[in-house]
Amino acid sequence: MSHTTANAPVSPAGSPTTGDADTPSGSQVTTNKAVNSQWTITLFGTAVGAGILFLPISAGSFGFIPLLVATLLIFPMTYLAHRAFSWIISYSPLHGEDVLAVLTHFFGRGNGIILAIIYWFTIFPVVLIYGVSITNTVNSFIVNQLSGPEISRYILAPLCVGLMTLALAFGNTIMLKIAQFVVYPLIVALAAVSLYLIPQWDLGSFMEAGDHTAGGILKAIILPVLVFSFSFVAAISQFSLGMEKEYGADHHAQSDKVIRNSAVLLTIFTMFFVWSCALAMGADGMQEANEKNLPVLSYFANETGTPFMAYMAPIVVICAVASSYFGHALGTIEGTQYLFNLAAPKATKKMSTRTLDLWTYLFIFVATSLVGIFNPSILDMISIVGGVFFAFMTYLLPILVIYRVDALARFRGKKTNYFVAVMGFIVLFATIWGMFQ
Repeated sequence: MSHTTANAPVSPAGSPTTGDADTPSGSQVTTNKAVNSQWTITLFGTAVGAGILFLPISAGSFGFIPLLVATLLIFPMTYLAHRAFSWIISYSPLHGEDVLAVLTHFFGRGNGIILAIIYWFTIFPVVLIYGVSITNTVNSFIVNQLSGPEISRYILAPLCVGLMTLALAFGNTIMLKIAQFVVYPLIVALAAVSLYLIPQWDLGSFMEAGDHTAGGILKAIILPVLVFSFSFVAAISQFSLGMEKEYGADHHAQSDKVIRNSAVLLTIFTMFFVWSCALAMGADGMQEANEKNLPVLSYFANETGTPFMAYMAPIVVICAVASSYFGHALGTIEGTQYLFNLAAPKATKKMSTRTLDLWTYLFIFVATSLVGIFNPSILDMISIVGGVFFAFMTYLLPILVIYRVDALARFRGKKTNYFVAVMGFIVLFATIWGMFQ
């Protein structure tokens, strides 16, 4: 079953080109810059969502030095981990299959089901997070910017979630175009907001704030929301398949280049946004935004009262959340149906594709609406999802596959593997430890 995300563009190439997976990477490949650029934006867009909008609230609270160290480390963490994850699909003997099918092939049906469940628990909670985010953002926009009445969450949450889920019924092609279209204005908007906040920076107080000890620095580096905000692992499966269609089996040099460029783009725009917001908010502002469970841009829209922030911020948040919701909703659909097919193949065969889709849409709608109504802490949800599931899936699983599967034996012994594994273990255990504090 092909695992498709809403941010994953359909390759403009025609039929897949042929090639040997073991062809030396030095062989000549004609570079399609348009495809590479499209995928760079796609991977960037997959990561931009609720995480980046809450990241300044968490990361900024640690102060200057911890945030500086985190800024320097997040690029190699992101690039090396996602590159390793892409090797799982790129060097699999199963050409044209997504990551769930490949993992089942590598580890057998029983272990494949376990890994598919972990993958599902990585993607599905993100959909729930976006359900809370979109409800809170629309409610804040109605009350604060439009001066309207506060709508009951029992009405607003199903309405917001329902409109986004309804878009699934229009098919992947339309959603792909919409999701890709909003990424470009998002990049411009994030840069514009970051620059707009510069006059409000208070560098002096920020230099003194936070914990500058080794423990404070470590907490900033292992911040689960930081891992969550820089993860585009949900799109890597389709990205690898798309690159194989475009360049053939010998696509690895081009794929590495795209992943690297996406990580660079994320580091520049995301961390500039984080620094600008943290410097402008101050400790009191970050605490207030956290207590109100609001994205940082919604907080600025309410506090500044300027027309620019009042209308720009909610639009950016809604576009970011909606575009990422599509991708993770489709990932949830594919993961849910994959698991259902493994657990009950006879029942799956009795259903038409459309019937199975509709039941899955209904499940997503009901679950996400309920979470949107009850309004749990988004940062707490991100901490659990980002620190446990994303840490395992993005950082630890690729290393496990490299050292357990002969198809990836060529990557054993790389020093970068140790870096990825160590960072993954630190984030995982620190998150679990923090849950009991």
